[in-house]
Amino acid sequence: QVQLVESGGGLVQAGGSLRLSCAASGRTFSRYHMGWFRQAPGKEREFVAAISSGGISTYYADSVKGRFTISRDNAKNTVYLQMNSLKPEDTAVYYCAAAVFAGAYGAISNYNYWGQGTQVTVSS
Repeated sequence: QVQLVESGGGLVQAGGSLRLSCAASGRTFSRYHMGWFRQAPGKEREFVAAISSGGISTYYADSVKGRFTISRDNAKNTVYLQMNSLKPEDTAVYYCAAAVFAGAYGAISNYNYWGQGTQVTVSS
């Protein structure tokens, strides 16, 4: 089992940047495929980005491609989401998640463990 704790959220102006971190407990972090999702008020949770267990493959939602970058440091048990050129529509609670099995990186159902989320607010 793994526990996930997100940090790095906050309030930023449009065009600004934030870096989210997700720290994982346990010694098997490197076995998990990791994803970031977000949920805006009144909307369903949606996929943002994912990275394979070894960090070789990354995946992005079209809405963030070219602006967000997912990365991981398996030695630190941490996955990151660098967010640049932020827009008001990026405002949401951001969640990191861990998946045991590869594939279907964009599917919420593929993820076994979830963090509590961190709020990101982008002002116009």
